Amino acid sequence: MHFPLHPETPAAGVSIAELFAGRDIDIEAMYERMKALMDAEGLPYSQRSHTYNSRLAQELGKWADTQPGGEAVHDALYKAYFVDGSNIGELEVLVDIAESVGLPADAARAVMEDRTFQSAIDADWEKSRQYGITGVPTFVAGGHRVVGAQPYETLAHLLSHAVQQNTMGTR
Repeated sequence: MHFPLHPETPAAGVSIAELFAGRDIDIEAMYERMKALMDAEGLPYSQRSHTYNSRLAQELGKWADTQPGGEAVHDALYKAYFVDGSNIGELEVLVDIAESVGLPADAARAVMEDRTFQSAIDADWEKSRQYGITGVPTFVAGGHRVVGAQPYETLAHLLSHAVQQNTMGTR
């Protein structure tokens, strides 16, 4: 399911400093925390200077999921955004990403230009509002949710609690 994280972000993006201005957030400490979590999982992660509108990337991802081998686009989008700092709101950047994982560039371009998966992403955004999702990632199970990058134990507890509730409810 897709979530509208900062949908107001303009096409050119917004600096991280501007995004968090006036919110008493230590940007460097936030980066160091995320970097440590990513390093612990063996995932590449770089310090970004900007955030970009992900709407078209979400539409591309939704379409890619319908294509053979298309699931690879999600890792490529992650790398482009969180490692390379690419503007994943730009059509040409997204076409290049799609092509890099073996998806046809012309089809990817048409999907985004024609907004073929716009209503599917709108439905995802509505569902995220119904679930009360306020950030990414959010893990939902058994009517409970955990927001943000979490250690394995926290996610295991969430699932265990959901299974326990489900088991108790079926007796």
